[in-house]
Amino acid sequence: MFFPYKDDNPRVLIPFVTYFIIGLNVLVFIYQYFIIQGAQLSENFIYTYALIPANPTILTIFSSMFMHGGFTHIIFNMWFLWIFGDNIESVLGHKKYLLFYFLCGIGAGLSQIQIDPESTIPMVGASGAIAGVLGAYLFRFPRATVHVLVILIVFITFIRVPAMIVIGFWFLSNLTAGIGTLGIEQTGGTAWFAHIGGFISGVLFNYLFKIIKIE
Repeated sequence: MFFPYKDDNPRVLIPFVTYFIIGLNVLVFIYQYFIIQGAQLSENFIYTYALIPANPTILTIFSSMFMHGGFTHIIFNMWFLWIFGDNIESVLGHKKYLLFYFLCGIGAGLSQIQIDPESTIPMVGASGAIAGVLGAYLFRFPRATVHVLVILIVFITFIRVPAMIVIGFWFLSNLTAGIGTLGIEQTGGTAWFAHIGGFISGVLFNYLFKIIKIE
């Protein structure tokens, strides 16, 4: 297992939007798991605001980006956003970055809907939008140094590698896992194609934002 824990890429702007997104995710998580009382209320909340591919709405495409399936889910997502989001916000600016983030999240949701349009499994998480941030980071800063914790059974070490290797490996592992689920009926788990769709959206919108002036 490998886990990026910081990069050496200096930020230019204070990432207010990244902080806002992280804070909003945490607040929704607290509400979902600590304020709502009772299994029925929690289930109703999930089925109201999570994205269900068989019955998507504009509301759930957005609201699902701020919901998570547990502590591990939100911790990993917010940590990746903390590491890589500030630099993309610095190069895009606050307003364009917020638009970029939501566009990647939409791309992620639509990708999962396209792949599994009859699924009634609720889809939650910021993973797709954050995958878009990773896609942009890969092409903006491919040689930026990323510090990675590596755990191999009982062997633990820290290494520094280029972002293109860390993010490239992440994408290939998601692509492989996603292809492996094609044609298999699932009852839960990771929405791999939301990750893939978000990543590809990030690459495309990163390119478009470079050639199209958006104020």
